[in-house]
Amino acid sequence: MQYLLLIYQNEAELGKMDAAGRKEMTAEYGAYTQSIVQSGHFKAGDGLQPTTTATTVRVRDGKMLTTDGPFAETREQLAGYYLVEAKDLDTALGIAARIPGAKTGSVEVRPIMIYD
Repeated sequence: MQYLLLIYQNEAELGKMDAAGRKEMTAEYGAYTQSIVQSGHFKAGDGLQPTTTATTVRVRDGKMLTTDGPFAETREQLAGYYLVEAKDLDTALGIAARIPGAKTGSVEVRPIMIYD
């Protein structure tokens, strides 16, 4: 079964990180990604640009409306994701718990919908 691991981080805290901290975080994510690629769990994954680059789209009465930024104001913002293959939810949760961002933010684990 496939699971989407949504990584949430506080952008303000990430923005305060110095160059050495960013380098360390990048190395942690690189090692983590390599480990799930080698284990066969990795399907896809990417980091996202900051929410200041986001545009939210809504359609109301047949008209497209756009607003700058994310859909909702929250303490943590969606920072990236991994799409993984796991035999069950417990396996997916274990994979999610190893994501470096889980130490300072949160990771939402959601099964991918299967269409028959």
